[in-house]
Amino acid sequence: MARKKTPTLTEAESRLMEVVWEMGEATVNEVVAALPEGNRPAYNTVLTLLRILEQKGYLRHIKEGRAHVYRPHISRNQARRQVVRHMVRSFFNDSPELLLLSVLENEKLTAAEMERLKKMIQTSK
Repeated sequence: MARKKTPTLTEAESRLMEVVWEMGEATVNEVVAALPEGNRPAYNTVLTLLRILEQKGYLRHIKEGRAHVYRPHISRNQARRQVVRHMVRSFFNDSPELLLLSVLENEKLTAAEMERLKKMIQTSK
């Protein structure tokens, strides 16, 4: 049975998006070359993932000669917001409060991080 498609980024997709976000635009060959040698997927795998990212709305491409040049369609921050919205809907009963409580209960935050959170809460009122 085929795996269910997720609207958010998989780990492999995220690695490719990081490359394209950093470069601003890239061909398949440029994305492949930018990945670490020891963990570099094949050209066809990268091409397939870039096409999936385009279907998901993360990338757009233009044709330059024979090559497709991929550009981000959404920013890192937009992608982060989508992931958080998906998590809140899927795992936290549509409650941002439950997400924040989970982070506070399960993650070790530094004093500086806690202070930043307090300030953000105070200014968002």
